Amino acid sequence: MRFFRRALVGLFLLALTVGLLAVAGNTIYGALQDSLAEESGSRPARERVFSAEVATLEFGTETPVLTAFGEVRSRRTLELRAPAEGTVIELAEGFEDGGAVTAGQTLLRIDPAEAQSSRDTAAADLRDAENELAEATRALDLARDDVSGAQAQAELRQRALTRQQDLLERGVGSASAVETAELAAATAEQAVLSRRQALASAEARVAQAETALDRRRIALAEAERRLTRTTLNAEFDGVLSEVDVVAGRLVNRNEQVARLIDPDALEVAFRISTAQYVRLIGEDDTLPTAPVRVILDVFGLDMAAEGVLTRESGAVEAGQSGRLLFARIDEPRGLRVGDFVQVEVEEPPLDFVARLPATALGSDGQILVLDDEDRIEAVEVQLLRRQGDDVLIRARGLQDREVVLARTPALGAGIRVNPVRDAGAGPIEPETITLDPDRRARLIAFVEGNGFIPHDVKARMLNQLQQDEVPAQMVDRLESRMGS
Repeated sequence: MRFFRRALVGLFLLALTVGLLAVAGNTIYGALQDSLAEESGSRPARERVFSAEVATLEFGTETPVLTAFGEVRSRRTLELRAPAEGTVIELAEGFEDGGAVTAGQTLLRIDPAEAQSSRDTAAADLRDAENELAEATRALDLARDDVSGAQAQAELRQRALTRQQDLLERGVGSASAVETAELAAATAEQAVLSRRQALASAEARVAQAETALDRRRIALAEAERRLTRTTLNAEFDGVLSEVDVVAGRLVNRNEQVARLIDPDALEVAFRISTAQYVRLIGEDDTLPTAPVRVILDVFGLDMAAEGVLTRESGAVEAGQSGRLLFARIDEPRGLRVGDFVQVEVEEPPLDFVARLPATALGSDGQILVLDDEDRIEAVEVQLLRRQGDDVLIRARGLQDREVVLARTPALGAGIRVNPVRDAGAGPIEPETITLDPDRRARLIAFVEGNGFIPHDVKARMLNQLQQDEVPAQMVDRLESRMGS
């Protein structure tokens, strides 16, 4: 009984303790709620600010540059063909691909034996014709003398007839004598007629001899021309290409043996789109004589030449589009026929345009400008040209406004930015490296042994390789060709 009573008392005390703890916890929770209710509202969220590179918009006059790619061609090219058929017995020194020749130089000679024989035969025929003409001329002179003698004899016979008739009238002569004189006079007239026919035959013989002589002279001139055609001469100073002949080879007439190219008369042919062509032509729908810059990239070195736009193709070839333009190269230093080059043509200037990096223009045709509170405002602009990594735009009311140079997905209208202004940044210098002696020696040996690099470009490259600091781009290009 005592144990049961003590157990009940312990259970009561435990329940009382738990109740007191619950009351105390409730009191503390209520006090905390009241304390939190008496404090002010929650702290406002802080606005996120992005950093962005900006620049001031400046509108002015810009000259767009049209960029295209084309091929260098020769404005004066001559196909060298065999002037006659026969065996090539002589070739000029340097008659090979890339060989330089001068105007009037004998390039090859074909065996002239047959042509010389024909020429000698024609000369002998000419002498025969000359002798025939001389003989016909002498026969003509004799025929004229015969006619003169016959006419004189006929006049004598006529005078004798007149005298016999006079004697007969006076009764001294006889009729038989008159008849005899008449027969003699008729015979003399017939002799004159015969001599005239002989004279006409002699004159015809002379005319035929003169015609034959002219023919023999023509034949001799033709034979001499054939003899001269056994040699092939250079028409102008140039270099040879596509050489396809050796000494001792039998060639046919008009067979191509090489091509002669004038290395100082070069042009570049390049194709542009129709839209670019429309922008390039003037108000009179004619192609302007705009300056052209031709650039050839050689192992990291830009070899440039100036030129002038000259003409355009008369028709569009099948399967092609756009327009094919031609530009004359004024000083083709180092350029060769067949080079694939980059062509830059200046278009007519554009007024009230601004040049920006291409990253500043979005695909929606808008740029991001800053207001007075450095918040972004999206403005639509007109895209006029794309110039490499830059764009030319036109817009109104944006003069001297600051524009974001590089758009990112995080930037948009209404966002506040921390502008980064770098107005004093200068041009980026090309990266250079320092070469160790072994590496420098390998590069110099490769450049000196390369026969495809023009001499002036090779001199510039060797000069740069001798410097302490060498352009890294040129070193990379050379080593990629070396296979290292």
